[in-house]
Amino acid sequence: MKNVQLSKFWFKLRSYLKSSDFTRALILGIAIVIPVLTGINYDYLEIGLSIALGALWTSPSNTNGSIRKNTISILVATALITCISLIGGYLDLTLWYLLPVLGFISFSVSFLAIYGPRAALVGFSGLMALVLSFAFNPQQLEVYEYSLLIGLGGIWYLFLASSWQLLRPKSQVEEVLQNIIEATAEFLEVRSQLIDPKEKHHHLRSLLIRKQDRIVELHQSLREILLDQKNINQSHYHGVRLLVFAQLVEILETALANPIGYDRMVLFFENNPKHGKSFSQLILQMANELRKIGNIPVLTSRKETTETILEQTKNLINEMKAHTVKRFDEDYLMLKNFYEYQEELFKRLNNIKDLLTKKKVNRQEFLDNEFALKFAPQQNYSISVLKDNFNFKSPIFKHSLRLSITMILGFLLGSVLEFQNQYWILLTIMVIMRPSYGLTKSRTKERIIGTLIGAVIAMIIVSFWSNFYLYGILGVVTLVLAFSVIQKNYMAGAIFVTLSIIFIYGILQPDIFEVISYRIYDTVLGGALSFIAIKWIWPNWSYSQIEQKISDSLNANRNYFKQIVDYYTKKGAMPADYQIARKQAFDKNSNLSNSFQEIAQEPVSKQGDFTKTYEMVVLNFRLLSSLSTLNGFIRSHSTTEASADFHAIARHVETNLSRAIALLGNENIENPTKTDDAFDKKISRLKHHTLSESQSNIAEEGLYQEAHLILEQIQWLQTISQSMLFLVADWKNRS
Repeated sequence: MKNVQLSKFWFKLRSYLKSSDFTRALILGIAIVIPVLTGINYDYLEIGLSIALGALWTSPSNTNGSIRKNTISILVATALITCISLIGGYLDLTLWYLLPVLGFISFSVSFLAIYGPRAALVGFSGLMALVLSFAFNPQQLEVYEYSLLIGLGGIWYLFLASSWQLLRPKSQVEEVLQNIIEATAEFLEVRSQLIDPKEKHHHLRSLLIRKQDRIVELHQSLREILLDQKNINQSHYHGVRLLVFAQLVEILETALANPIGYDRMVLFFENNPKHGKSFSQLILQMANELRKIGNIPVLTSRKETTETILEQTKNLINEMKAHTVKRFDEDYLMLKNFYEYQEELFKRLNNIKDLLTKKKVNRQEFLDNEFALKFAPQQNYSISVLKDNFNFKSPIFKHSLRLSITMILGFLLGSVLEFQNQYWILLTIMVIMRPSYGLTKSRTKERIIGTLIGAVIAMIIVSFWSNFYLYGILGVVTLVLAFSVIQKNYMAGAIFVTLSIIFIYGILQPDIFEVISYRIYDTVLGGALSFIAIKWIWPNWSYSQIEQKISDSLNANRNYFKQIVDYYTKKGAMPADYQIARKQAFDKNSNLSNSFQEIAQEPVSKQGDFTKTYEMVVLNFRLLSSLSTLNGFIRSHSTTEASADFHAIARHVETNLSRAIALLGNENIENPTKTDDAFDKKISRLKHHTLSESQSNIAEEGLYQEAHLILEQIQWLQTISQSMLFLVADWKNRS
């Protein structure tokens, strides 16, 4: 066991050292150190510092994505920081004139976030240039020279970042792909636990939703990299990775499938523990198989192969069939359908193995460029987006205004209280404040704690050693560590940022303990202002937007259901519209779940009807799970012709979802009512029709399988959609 733990530790360490976060931090360290050392060596320190600052300020805009997109981002960021440096340099204003200028520029650059995450990072570069311009005031350079050198620093950083991407073009793809594989394996592990009646299912279902959200987020990151017009199928490597990605998407949907409701399945496994144990071991084994494919250490590995466990599970099911009195027992059909989903899962795993081990994949198997580009992330950069968001209905508008006001207050207080470095207050506000209350609150706490820990560590070091060369080395090393971990562990990042700043200032100022004390004061003040602002200045409570998130998710699920019904009716090739609808369903479901997580972090008084919101999130997840189950069966089996009663029930499900969406849109509709006898007769006729249909190419057991699963899922979809409609109606009546 110790060897396994040690192996996992070394794997994590290697992954960290090979990660894009560490690489970008290392590139930034090089981009800063070389100009500074060169400037010191040739007695042009101000030139070296200017170039280093330009590199530092453009670095946030370098994120996961293609070389083309990163190049554009860094160039735009370079132009922005050059302009801000030029404007700031020629504005020799008193405090009361400087404050509105500070507020205006803060609002303008942060408002760029309306154009998406990449634009938000460019805006963050602009904020860094604005704030840190207070820290460095060149004495030997003209303003225009300083600004041009800042721009040169951006180009210098672009050169280093692009060179690395050209040298290792596959590193980003491999990292995100490995992260998806690990996240999917974790999803399967939770899925295997859900079968165990002894587990806490309420907790596990919530965990499963969060794991799914993480996978969807990683899927979006990989699309950002792979689905670039310059990348698609231009190389054998990209073509294969797109095929692997497509298989991973299928694995997620297949893993979601559940032939009957969770509660009924758990009840069956409680009464039949050997079947539950067998399926649990099977799913867990496939999670291990997935980890092996991704070269990720496996903590517990069974001696039996996956094929052996599959065969054992199949034998148990056949054993059950041999002892059942009924011709086709419903429990047997449920197990057989569930088993076939695991077979499909294993088939997808083998497909990925084959794709990654084949030396050459036929290019005819690659995804069509035109088809693949339909799934590429799109961002509207038109001026209309700016106009549409320039009002208090836009969370980004409120955040930008809130941020600019807080920056003004921070600088004003720092000046009045005669803080040594007012820009530290602004820097704290800039990095802590986020549009959501929960994230700002957690960052405030982590930033203050991280700063205190970093200050204590720095005090211990400087108490024993007083060496400028040591401070310089530690300053650079901790800076690299800070930028490499800050996205994944903000508190650790805050510790290293504090250490880096203290050591760098320790070179410039003899009284390093004074630097430490001011660092603490500035951080506490900046954190306090950020927390007060997010709570009292045009707060953006997530509950106020939850109805729209629910409506978007219901609409996406309804469209996905329509595509499934259409395919069930027409058969044939899977249309692109179906896959786009599926992607939208998963994306909107993830957005809803993330919004709920934000609500959970906000004050209880601002959470609205938290219980009903949670119910809606869970029902939405179950709806998507049922759609995945229905779709998986229809795609992998020869099915009978969809009957008129099936279409009637499907329309009923669509109507329920449509009415719920209408209610959320504040439309007036009749009060919902429960299904009547006529509807129940349609269910009975559907069952009779499906069982009595016969096709020469389908075995009789296959018909019963179809009858069981299709009937279970269409009834389950009807129940869920009706529950959603009643829940929304009750919700709206109370509000």
